[in-house]
Amino acid sequence: MPVYKAPVDDTLFLLNDVFSIERYNNLPGFADASADVVEAVLGEGAKLCEEVLQPLNYSGDQEGCARNADGSVTTPKGFKEAYEAYAGGGWIGLAMDPEYGGQGLPYTLGAVMNEYASSANMAFAMYPGLTMGAIAALYVHGSEEQKRAYLPKMIDGTWSGTMNLTEPHCGTDLGLLKTKAVPNGDGSYAITGTKIFISAGEQDITENIIHLVLARIEGAPAGTKGISLFVVPRNKISEDGSVAENNHVACGSIEHKMGIHGNATCVMNYDGAQGWLVGEENRGLNAMFVMMNEARLGVAIQGLAQSEVAYQNAVAYAKERLQGRALTGAKEPSRPADPIIVHPDVRRTLMSIKAFNEAARAFVLWNALKSDVAHRSGDAAERQAADDQLGLMTPVLKGVLTDVGFDNAVKAQQMFGGHGYIAETGVEQFVRDARIAMIYEGANGVQAMDLVGRKLGRDGGRGIMAFFNEVGGFLKENAEDEALKPLLGPLQLSLGHLQQAAMWFMNNALAKPDNAGAGATDFMHLLGLVSLGYMWAKMARAAQEKLKAGADGATERMNAKLVTARFFMERTLPETAAHLARITAGADTTMALAADQF
Repeated sequence: MPVYKAPVDDTLFLLNDVFSIERYNNLPGFADASADVVEAVLGEGAKLCEEVLQPLNYSGDQEGCARNADGSVTTPKGFKEAYEAYAGGGWIGLAMDPEYGGQGLPYTLGAVMNEYASSANMAFAMYPGLTMGAIAALYVHGSEEQKRAYLPKMIDGTWSGTMNLTEPHCGTDLGLLKTKAVPNGDGSYAITGTKIFISAGEQDITENIIHLVLARIEGAPAGTKGISLFVVPRNKISEDGSVAENNHVACGSIEHKMGIHGNATCVMNYDGAQGWLVGEENRGLNAMFVMMNEARLGVAIQGLAQSEVAYQNAVAYAKERLQGRALTGAKEPSRPADPIIVHPDVRRTLMSIKAFNEAARAFVLWNALKSDVAHRSGDAAERQAADDQLGLMTPVLKGVLTDVGFDNAVKAQQMFGGHGYIAETGVEQFVRDARIAMIYEGANGVQAMDLVGRKLGRDGGRGIMAFFNEVGGFLKENAEDEALKPLLGPLQLSLGHLQQAAMWFMNNALAKPDNAGAGATDFMHLLGLVSLGYMWAKMARAAQEKLKAGADGATERMNAKLVTARFFMERTLPETAAHLARITAGADTTMALAADQF
């Protein structure tokens, strides 16, 4: 059966040694996150994920969710009790405002917990994850009355939350949505329509579900300019806050899907359900984007999480599976064959996953810290710079980490040979679960187009120029460090590839937009590779400093960091050249064939 151990030591290395989390103690919540507190929080979170959530992952996948005759949904055995343990431990409110019952700790710690929970049981983790996104949207755009009514019970886990965007006839193009909102005359609206692909849309683990629903008020403009956001509880709420009768909200069916079977992905029917406007009329997308951006970072973490758990199981198998002899002679002559981890191609595969996972974790935490700065800093310039980075990197995080995360789950499956194709080993579940992350919260091609079409040139390219300056500054600052030179040379070369690609778009995409569209995915991955390379350079410098200081018993781990950094620079980062070549090839051949020639 599959195994999972949360990478607590690696996380602490990143927070303490690479990013120096204590530097953020001027921000609200960080002063309470002392080194001892952070270690204790991560240790307890790891224990919950390893001992409570992970054992339910395989069984939850096998059992799935069931829709009952009355439209209610039963989640897999053990999920309700696990949710009670998760909520009871305060994990939903870890980074939430204490005014509404949260603990007020850094969002960054919430991102770490998201990774651990998603590796342990991705389908389960989506229930609290979606609730946290709904909390964020209501916190920013909800009225004070709405926040008082909903946030405390969502934060303590009594109620959950969802987001309802997609409809049968429209996915990413939300301007086509048909769900309507009719004023009731008392400040509320009657919401009518059908939404599909609604994760956690119905379940039996909380007493109420608070749906955030995009709809069009009668008479509103066509397209995205006429979309509003509404809060629609599944059950009506009495004046004393207790749950009352159903609010004309029903699960019409559960989608039969490839993976994440333990999460109820529902068709949701609203038949005159009573809802209340969140924020301003016709500004629903603006309000929902708070939740969508949270969700995109959460989905990026899912890509990393599935890559990590698949890797851990592949390594365990490679150390046990006997097959063939090492090319340089038998490593275990007393046994009938050597374990497959002795073979170079097996090691190449495992090293490529390992190098990605550790850099991706750093990439997530780097941006999670920026999110904390953007939302908590009292310095306007700091907030703006952090927001610029998040705007630029969110599509990269979502697109690159889920693309590569899925590829790595497949690579890990390959390590098992035929056993990887068999359900009992559990590794094929990681492949199936990882696949959805490339699709939902904006398919990755859409993320790439958002990056190139909107984020790259926003505010005169301020975000990408800041990134160029930061990486360039790091290279210059460490140019004389002999130990880092094997890493800095490849990073400098790949940064040049990225700069060339950005310049090529400036010169060739404005007059011919198809050039941007044809090169968007390559640019997203090019920027992702340079970002991951930058993370490895920072990690290598921190590892060297720990080794010089004595490493406190971590010498073996720090030396492994340096080896893995070299592997990434030698075997993965050179892919930037191929991405640049594809980008500068332009769109001519991509767009040359008529539709009927496909």
